[in-house]
Amino acid sequence: MIISFQQTPIGRIGITEYEGAITNLCFEHYPVPDGARPGDTVLLRDAFRQLQAYFQGDLRVFDLPLDPRGTPFMNEVWRHVAAVPFGRTASYRDIAMAAGNLKAVRAVGMANRRNPLPVFIPCHRIIGSDGKLTGYRGGLPLKLRLLDHERCVFFRS
Repeated sequence: MIISFQQTPIGRIGITEYEGAITNLCFEHYPVPDGARPGDTVLLRDAFRQLQAYFQGDLRVFDLPLDPRGTPFMNEVWRHVAAVPFGRTASYRDIAMAAGNLKAVRAVGMANRRNPLPVFIPCHRIIGSDGKLTGYRGGLPLKLRLLDHERCVFFRS
């Protein structure tokens, strides 16, 4: 597994690649995956290029091979989270319904917290059923910042 770091508008970020796919996005001060070694690849450069374009408001949908590692249920949740459009939000309940199990709201929350690819799989777009912001791996201020960024870009166009 290769990891590369760059400074972004939300702090220093690490992105990992393994066997031709992006596997992790690590916020500053978060642990790096075991076995990751520093390096640079064409795919990692492209991931950072797309991330910068996202922050500049020029990209709404990432086009990267993603390989989040999780249980089949987590992967199902992440697939539905990835389908939430740029500038929009969905509730944990919405995602549980899309995954076919309305009783799995808490499990959806747990899968969201374990999302190894935040921003690329936009778990910041998932909010409480009451419309309130709930936990985020990068912290609530970052979640709000990402949502505000998307709303500004969305309504600008």
